[in-house]
Amino acid sequence: MKIEKEILIKQIVDNHIRKFVDDLEARHILEVSDPLGVINAKKNNAFMSLLGEEFMFYSAFVRSFDSSFGKVLENMGNAIAKISYTVRGKIESYLLPQQTQHIDYLMTAYEKRDAKPKIEDYVNFNCLKPSNLTSFITSHETDNYFYDEETKCHYLIELKAGGDLDNKKAKSEKIALLNEFFILKNSLQNEDNVKIYFATAYNKFGEGNLWKQERVQTFFAEEELLIGKEYWNFVCNDPDGFQVILEQYKSSSEYMTEVLARIKHLYFH
Repeated sequence: MKIEKEILIKQIVDNHIRKFVDDLEARHILEVSDPLGVINAKKNNAFMSLLGEEFMFYSAFVRSFDSSFGKVLENMGNAIAKISYTVRGKIESYLLPQQTQHIDYLMTAYEKRDAKPKIEDYVNFNCLKPSNLTSFITSHETDNYFYDEETKCHYLIELKAGGDLDNKKAKSEKIALLNEFFILKNSLQNEDNVKIYFATAYNKFGEGNLWKQERVQTFFAEEELLIGKEYWNFVCNDPDGFQVILEQYKSSSEYMTEVLARIKHLYFH
């Protein structure tokens, strides 16, 4: 990785973590006198309070942390992606009934285990286009749409920053991505490629270990997965991206340690 790019990525990581920590501290300062605040709600629970200050504080704080940190990781990923890609949002074009029917057909085949998911199942699907497309116009908001100017490739990503996907949602996530795929493909007037991915911010089984959510893999092909390290290398567009991010995060996470001590003192001094 070029030194200039590494410095820029580290700045982005540090800025996002610092802002997250500052916002978190500000929120808990505002809630000090609020009996319904996240930490006070635990303190005022007689059953929780008997378990001690440490338990009360961290059980309240972790829930507050988890609910907002995922969005920080997603925003950080998008900010880093802007170094190498054009980051876009809304997709607007048309979606034909034949394409919707094809998606339904694929979902049924996957669910019944009649077929294993492959990118060829949809990437080469063609159908006749009617002369009047007015009634088929639609749009789709997406938070993770990257375009590579050099390779002329569009990437649509569904990111689960928490590292996990509810098994019940695997099917609906694949349907949503395939809808986006066809809408985007229909909007292009050239031979640009479109690729879809399901991604996680970390490997829940441990980086370097096999990621195995069977229900997810019922609907997603191996080539459609960006798990943990693979996702961060992708947004950095560099095989060393994850290592650079992790190195900076270790340093920037010291802000969190310091803020935890201050917040705890605020509520339990």
